[in-house]
Amino acid sequence: MKLQPLKLVILGIFLAFLTQCKKEQLLGNDNHRQAPDHDSLAVTKSDSIKEAEEEQQKVTYRSFIFPTKKKDSAMAAFNKEFSEEERYTILALNRLDSKNKWRADTLAVPDQFDRSLMVYSPFPKNIETLKEVKKMVFFSYPIQAYALYESGKLIKWGPTSMGKKSAQTKRGLMFANWKKELAISTVDSDWKLPFNVNVHNTLGIGWHQYDLPGFPASHSCLRLLMDDAKYLYNWVDTWTLNKGGATLKANGTPVIVFGDYQWGGKKPWKNLINDPASNDISLEEMQEIIEPHLAKILKEQKNREEVEARSSVEE
Repeated sequence: MKLQPLKLVILGIFLAFLTQCKKEQLLGNDNHRQAPDHDSLAVTKSDSIKEAEEEQQKVTYRSFIFPTKKKDSAMAAFNKEFSEEERYTILALNRLDSKNKWRADTLAVPDQFDRSLMVYSPFPKNIETLKEVKKMVFFSYPIQAYALYESGKLIKWGPTSMGKKSAQTKRGLMFANWKKELAISTVDSDWKLPFNVNVHNTLGIGWHQYDLPGFPASHSCLRLLMDDAKYLYNWVDTWTLNKGGATLKANGTPVIVFGDYQWGGKKPWKNLINDPASNDISLEEMQEIIEPHLAKILKEQKNREEVEARSSVEE
């Protein structure tokens, strides 16, 4: 059957229309398939923006100066300007307790307040090297601060006052031994030491609550604020001894004391005023500190787990 010329034209237009529709359908399907990719890019971009905003929101510091000749009036102004909670935070960041705030000269004051101090942490939030280590304690001589980690995650940090230049705290790996809620100093019997945890039995080194004067001042022990001393006392695992207490069966929580203080130099936390990251300890530095001791730490941890397992069976 022969088609008339007009019918041929109409048929051609119809076929062209069908072809165009098919193309649009295919393109529509392609666009639909690509949509998740665009969404992923949007999410990635959003995450990047969020990270950038978090970087921009890092704490900054200003100075609060106590002039020598007008210290009393400056202290009154300090007490008036800041609440008790804020003063606690400021003093802690400057390695001072309330009793020793009269020693202050120039304080680094943060632009936001967090009594837990976690927002100001100079320690890495996570250390992959420690992921198999249940509990770990660090004391940094350079910045006079401690840090607690659980399975590589930072759970707490705070100020300390370590051994003075003539009686420095032993560096290196130690383990928590015994603890006593109220100990008496072997240096001076008048010194009462709340929440004492011994980490070197023969040298008599331990951490406990005592004065934080804003610099290393102890006779080799590791001084803490009262709240911190109590927290560490309840958190730490102590050694396990054989019956009768004559021999050691298992070590307690590992502790590493590291670095050196800038004796006679500018107090490190004052540098925060000009550089909020000046006290930060890098992940690479922490890994270098840990690596030489990691095998020993894991070995002692495994031994402790085995001792505890046997004890539970015997009971």
